[in-house]
Amino acid sequence: MPKRFVVAASEFTDLPRFPVGFELAEALTAAARELHGTGTPDDTMHTAVTLAVRLLPDAEHADISEIQRGGRLRSLAWTDETVRFAAEPRQGGHTPHPDWERLWTTPVVRTDDSEADGGGNVLSGRGLRSALSLRLRADRRRLTVLTAYARKPQAFGEDATRIGRLFTAHVSLALDSATVRAQLTEAMRTRDLIGQATGILMERLDIDAAGAFESLVKASQRENVKLRDLARRIVDANSGAGGRGVTER
Repeated sequence: MPKRFVVAASEFTDLPRFPVGFELAEALTAAARELHGTGTPDDTMHTAVTLAVRLLPDAEHADISEIQRGGRLRSLAWTDETVRFAAEPRQGGHTPHPDWERLWTTPVVRTDDSEADGGGNVLSGRGLRSALSLRLRADRRRLTVLTAYARKPQAFGEDATRIGRLFTAHVSLALDSATVRAQLTEAMRTRDLIGQATGILMERLDIDAAGAFESLVKASQRENVKLRDLARRIVDANSGAGGRGVTER
């Protein structure tokens, strides 16, 4: 019976060039363009799982998940409901396969057969015999992992693993870029929103800009809400009800 196994990180310290030539390079270049053309981190991840099925040999499904210390999992993007593991609580919300815990110490985990050792895990329960998990991001508290799945055992060999590592390098770069853009966009929106709320308070309370901002901060602390959320509430109240309800002091 085929046995489940984990690929050690040391096996991939110096990846040889994948011997496919320009075809692989062109495919990865096209994938990189699609990834970097997305607008948000969510769009990037959903594009990535679709591309993973197209690029990785024998891949039938793919997802991106966040794994927290202790094994709790949250699906972030998926190709279909078969691999949406966080759709409902399973096994106490823990990872579908115990080998995924090894991703804290190795960048690649390859599951040869989920039914080895008697099965009984979430993967085998959904008919997913093979899995190739590749770490995208890691910090002390959580991992972000892209995983490709197949219904046949021993689906992912060295070729799929090498392509997967090249592909996830592009995904990681695109995801970092999209995250930075999203953060900058949110920062600009927050600044504009607070500026609008400050202007409304200046007019309604007949105070200067410094006094209006101080009033906004104090109201935020008193009501235990984020400054951004309070500013949005003030702006919405002013635009939706002719200024009614703007009384933060």
